Amino acid sequence: MTTAATSEGRTAEQASFGARVRSAVLWRSGSQIVAQLVMWSATFFVIRLLAPSDYGVFAMSQSILVMFSLLNGYGFASALIQAETIDDRQIAQVFGLMLLFNGGIALLQILLAPIAADYFNQPIVANMLRVQSLLYLSTPFTALPTALLSRAMDFRKQAKVNFISALAGAVTALTLALSGFGVWTLVVAPLVLFWTRAIGMTVAARLLVLPSFRFKGAGATVRFGGAMTLSQLLWFAQTQADVFIGGRVLDPHLLGLYTTSLFLAQILSSKFIPPLNEVAFTAYARIQSDPAAIVRSFEAATRIIMLVALPFYAGLAVTAGPLVHAALGDKWIEAVPIVRVLALAMPFVTLQILFAPAATALGRPRVQVYAAGAGAIVMPLAFLVAVHWGPIGMAWAWLAAFPLVMIVTAAIAMPIIGIGAATLARAIAPGLVASLVMAAVVYALDRALPLDPPLLRLAVLVGVGIVAYGAMVLLIARSTLTDIWWLIRRRSAA
Repeated sequence: MTTAATSEGRTAEQASFGARVRSAVLWRSGSQIVAQLVMWSATFFVIRLLAPSDYGVFAMSQSILVMFSLLNGYGFASALIQAETIDDRQIAQVFGLMLLFNGGIALLQILLAPIAADYFNQPIVANMLRVQSLLYLSTPFTALPTALLSRAMDFRKQAKVNFISALAGAVTALTLALSGFGVWTLVVAPLVLFWTRAIGMTVAARLLVLPSFRFKGAGATVRFGGAMTLSQLLWFAQTQADVFIGGRVLDPHLLGLYTTSLFLAQILSSKFIPPLNEVAFTAYARIQSDPAAIVRSFEAATRIIMLVALPFYAGLAVTAGPLVHAALGDKWIEAVPIVRVLALAMPFVTLQILFAPAATALGRPRVQVYAAGAGAIVMPLAFLVAVHWGPIGMAWAWLAAFPLVMIVTAAIAMPIIGIGAATLARAIAPGLVASLVMAAVVYALDRALPLDPPLLRLAVLVGVGIVAYGAMVLLIARSTLTDIWWLIRRRSAA
């Protein structure tokens, strides 16, 4: 009786946890979709109003901003999610650490702004960086409450705040662009978004805690956060080397073409996968004592995400022409070949970033450090060679070099997660096969039936692609569709 009761209790606990994970995924991904639709509506409209050179100058300041933001202490907040138990003292210490870090980097950016402007030969970059330093001061009031809400797997409140902040940022961007503020539109809109989110998250989490600047006993938090920060710095070298190198060699127009093309290609990997990884990290941390559950969860997550990601990238590659025409306008037509090449590189990026949450949740943040270190060596070298061929060369650098980074990451992380190459290949195969067939059908139709205007051509190609991909998935991955349907309905799969 005792054994049966224990087994029933464990089953009920697993079912409850599964329901919480499904609810978290739906709220986090659903809110991200809604928020991004709001932001994209404004973003594409703003892109049509501004010039490529505006985005080139903004990319220069953004590269500095991203570098310093990696020192903002988000890793310390993540330590609160990974830890099995936390108390008020740890929360206060993390708050104190984040206030110190972000206040320091805000001051450092102000001091170094003139040097950055001289490096890029763009005086306006100095003033932009001074204003953008206000972003850091919002971070402690966003990261800490977000971590506490994530630990409790309460993504509903986060979803509401994210939507409100996205709406505030979108309205600001549209207003400033229409008023002729030019590149300053890209500076002020994120400030409104970040501070709206900071205030909203603090209220949602009911975070009323005084910071502590006495860090005795915070060794585990500092070590975990330090490893995360180091990996993020290496990640910066990997992902921002293109702007640092290209900003020195290319003029703002060409750099703007490249960075906007990269924005289009990375929409899925940078906007939708990270929110899912937030849920995954929390879920993996809660089941870290069950290796078999980790493997099952990682395999299922990879299969579902790649089933969604791969057709997006394949479709982007074959419809880049009408998409750029319809969404951005004729002045961006030079971006078409750049988008095509970058779209082919993004599947490797998406797969690579799926490994980090599982390995980090298992208490091995060094995996992320080693993987980012490999990228910090490979990618800058590729960009140094490729920049001589302009924006298209930079795009080819992604396609040539990032698969190597993905392979290194997989080789380090897979033994820790406990997943083999055959299992990983089985998880990727359905989405890959269906996407290749879909891309071939769309490409053949595009060649056989050229249509104008671009919007009509795009609509026809997307419609045919959806039908072709759906038919292939029903043929070779029906069980995965069943899993997704059960996930949406919040019911447990067999």
